[in-house]
Amino acid sequence: MKPVTWGVLSVSSHFVGRINTGVRKSPLNLIQAIASRSADTSRAAAARLGIPRAYGSYAELLADKDIEAVYIPLPNSLHAEWVKKAADAGKHVLCEKPFAMSAEEAQQTFDYARRKGVLVMESLMYRFHPQWIRAGEIVRGGDLGEIHAVTTFFSYMLPDPGNVRNILEIGGGAIRDVGSYAVSAARFLLGAEPTRVLSLMYRDPILKTDTLSTGILDFGKARSVFTVGTQTQAWQRVDAVGSAGSLAIHIPFNAYSDAPAELTVTGWNGTRTVQVPASDQFVEVFDAFSRAVRAGGPVPQPPEDTVNNQKVLDALFRSEKSGSWEPVR
Repeated sequence: MKPVTWGVLSVSSHFVGRINTGVRKSPLNLIQAIASRSADTSRAAAARLGIPRAYGSYAELLADKDIEAVYIPLPNSLHAEWVKKAADAGKHVLCEKPFAMSAEEAQQTFDYARRKGVLVMESLMYRFHPQWIRAGEIVRGGDLGEIHAVTTFFSYMLPDPGNVRNILEIGGGAIRDVGSYAVSAARFLLGAEPTRVLSLMYRDPILKTDTLSTGILDFGKARSVFTVGTQTQAWQRVDAVGSAGSLAIHIPFNAYSDAPAELTVTGWNGTRTVQVPASDQFVEVFDAFSRAVRAGGPVPQPPEDTVNNQKVLDALFRSEKSGSWEPVR
């Protein structure tokens, strides 16, 4: 397959530190350009990262006719705007999570892109790691019986007030960032949508972002409880418990790219460790999207999944304000 030519909108630390090196080694992807609001910044980044072209504005990159797809790691509040501008330029888009600031905005953005004839997908990269593919097989295979509960914890320590994740006005906060994963993981494992949610959020008195948040998701016969934080020691884990067994995913969202991942499965006949090969989940999601581009679609993670995930996040914020259960709608 001919590699897809990519451009990157923003010199983000996430792209520089986690994505560029692995994706550039993939034969399915060719990162050709990077853009920043500063030409000096983009030129310096391009030289450091081995990217051929640098642009001093996002619009300039979108005007490059050689670029087929763009990756958007911009602040959350800018996602929808630049997905639409990329669609106007005829570029396919892989956009960081959360895809938008509300389910309504997400749906409108997907509809806009569809009318423009481009493919768009939210980059929930963890879903493409082999450990989650194996977890799905274990659950669907009945090892756990009927799942009754999914619990998730995901936190990191980031006190820097200048970091985009700590700026309320551009979509910062724990729920929008790591909460996206917690909600997505529960929906994936249970294969269902919650009907109502309850949340409790602590907001930093200076930053005003939620820095420690807990949510309860009601799936009818099953429950999911999660806690996420941005000023807590880095820790993550997902557990699912059912009528016949349990599943533990030890490093669910930031799996090492150079070490095998392990799942622990406990059932009536004891406990076993399931080991899956090392994999770079960022390469996996880029590769999957590039295959979809070459095939003319569809994307492997459909827009409906993104919109449904955002509906839960919206309900969690409504619950924060009301102090009670809120329907997911």
